[in-house]
Amino acid sequence: MTPPARIDVHQHVIPPDRSRALADRAAALGWPAPAWDEQSALAMMDRRSIATGVLSYAAPLAAPDDPAGARKSARSVNEFTAELVKDRPDRFGHFAALPLPDVDGALTEAAYALDVLHADGVMVLSNANGRYLGDPAFEPLWAELDARAAVVLVHPTAPPGTMVPGLPSPLVDFPYDTARTALHMAVSGVPGRYPRMKLILPHAGGFLPYAAQRFAVAAHLHPGSTPQGLMGELRRFYFDTAISAGPAALPSLLAFAAPGHVLYGSDFPMLPEDWGTDFDTGLDEYPHWQDGDLHAINRGNAELLIPRLART
Repeated sequence: MTPPARIDVHQHVIPPDRSRALADRAAALGWPAPAWDEQSALAMMDRRSIATGVLSYAAPLAAPDDPAGARKSARSVNEFTAELVKDRPDRFGHFAALPLPDVDGALTEAAYALDVLHADGVMVLSNANGRYLGDPAFEPLWAELDARAAVVLVHPTAPPGTMVPGLPSPLVDFPYDTARTALHMAVSGVPGRYPRMKLILPHAGGFLPYAAQRFAVAAHLHPGSTPQGLMGELRRFYFDTAISAGPAALPSLLAFAAPGHVLYGSDFPMLPEDWGTDFDTGLDEYPHWQDGDLHAINRGNAELLIPRLART
């Protein structure tokens, strides 16, 4: 077996008290119910040559009308994950959950997670109860995370409504929502205004790399924007390879992403392992790698984003 090498920036945690909620959400989205425990995660990582998995909780924390419940759930999830990292800092990292659209709650939780729990970054969903991330109301959060040079995983979630009823939302709707929130942030100037904050888009950014040139043309119709400026904003994002190392998606991503902005992701356990290994093979066997390219995606680029992981 190849010694573990990859740093997986897109791996999930399911605390025991959240497993029922995740199973119910998966069923509502037409998706297999995920199961998780620490030993199963470590065994999967060894099988797939993953040295370290940066864990995140990728689901709404409470009902839309329950901000107090979302704050409580975020704290519980983050403390559970921090204990895992404390016990195995060599194998796990932590992107802390934030209870958006509650900005005050998100600011409080970000400070606690980064200062007290020593999280490696934070995670937000692509829309917060239908509000996309370029919304001016979220500006105080971006300013705080930029001041901290924080890494932010922007995980997709279901958009308002569905694109194709009857098909699983994680496969059909999530890529659309990722691209939508990225464009919303870029048009609003968030990446350029807060350049110390590093934003990761899972799943190769949805269809953003393929459609970026088309989106840039739309800047002609947006006051104060230019195609070149909008493309510059979009290329500030980082991208992971989860469910995306295919023969069409991977060349599009590599043609678009800025140097050093592509990272390895597994999406375990949301993506069943036997599905994910096919994408690992696609990444490993891509025929156009130059010297050092694959190592950078598997590990080197993540080490630059999260230096602690280089030391472990």
